[in-house]
Amino acid sequence: MALLVFVTILWAFSFSLIGEFLAGQVDSDFAVLTRVLLGALVFLPFTRWRGVPSGMKLGILATGMLQFGITYLCLYRSFSYLTVPEVLLFTIFTPLYVTLIDDALFRRFSPFALVAAGIATVGAGIIRYDGLSEDFITGFLLLQVANFTFAAGQVGYKHVMQHYPVGIPAFRTFGYFFFGALIIALPSFLVFGNVDRLPTTSLQWGILGWLGLAASGMGLFLWNRGACHVDAGTLAIMNNALVPAGLLVNLLIWNRDADLLRLVIGGGVIAFSLWINARFHPRARLVATA
Repeated sequence: MALLVFVTILWAFSFSLIGEFLAGQVDSDFAVLTRVLLGALVFLPFTRWRGVPSGMKLGILATGMLQFGITYLCLYRSFSYLTVPEVLLFTIFTPLYVTLIDDALFRRFSPFALVAAGIATVGAGIIRYDGLSEDFITGFLLLQVANFTFAAGQVGYKHVMQHYPVGIPAFRTFGYFFFGALIIALPSFLVFGNVDRLPTTSLQWGILGWLGLAASGMGLFLWNRGACHVDAGTLAIMNNALVPAGLLVNLLIWNRDADLLRLVIGGGVIAFSLWINARFHPRARLVATA
C-alpha cells in the first residue's frame, strides 16, 4: 500500500507536466518512445537473460505492451483533445476495469470490490465533473482504451508474478516490461512520428528525462510491485487517488481554477470507498493480515 501511495504522489506531477509543456509541442510518439527507452535503460543492467521461464518473459512483455505501450500512446494523444482536468476526469473508470478484469481472470464476481470501485468513481466524478470541450468524445474514447490497457497491465503483471514464484528478484525481470512497451512504441514512432516536432528546449528534454527515469522507470516498477501486495479492490481505488493528487498539483503550481469544496468532498468519498473495501472485502482482510 505504501508503494502505491508513494507512486501516486510521484505521478501527480506527470499529468500537468505533459499537458503544460509537451502536449501540442512535442510529438506524442517520440515522447512515449523516449520514456520507454529511458525506462529500459534503468533496468537493462539488472536484467537476467537466463534461468527465467519463457512464459514469465512473455507474460511480462505482454503487460509492458499493454500498461505502457498502448496506454501511453493513447494517453498522450488524448491531450490533443482534452485539458488536463478533463484527462483526469476521464481516467476515473480505470478502477472498474481493474476489478472486472481481475474477476474475469479468476472466473468470479466480487461485489464489494466492484461497489468500492464504483464509490471511488463517484468520488472522482464529484471532483472533476465540469464543462467539456468539443472534442471530448474522441478524447474520452482514447482514454478508455488507455484506462483498459493500464488496468489489464496491472492485473496481468500481478497474475504473472503469482504464477511464477521462481525466486528471482522482481527488478531482475522488469526489463522485459519495457522491452514489451518498445514493441509498441518504436513502430508507432516510425509510422506516425513527426520529426519536425521533437523537443526544442532544455526544459522539454528535462521533463522527458524525469518522466522516463523517475515516473516511468522507477514509478512503474514500484507501482506494479505494490499491486502484487494488495487486493484488486484496493488497487482499483488507488488508481483513482491520482485524480485529487493530480488536481492539487495542477491547482497549486499552475493556478488552475478548481472547486476546493468538491475536491475535499470527492477525496473524502474516495477515502470512504477504501474503508468499504478494507472492511467488507474478504480478500482485502486477508491481505491486511498477511
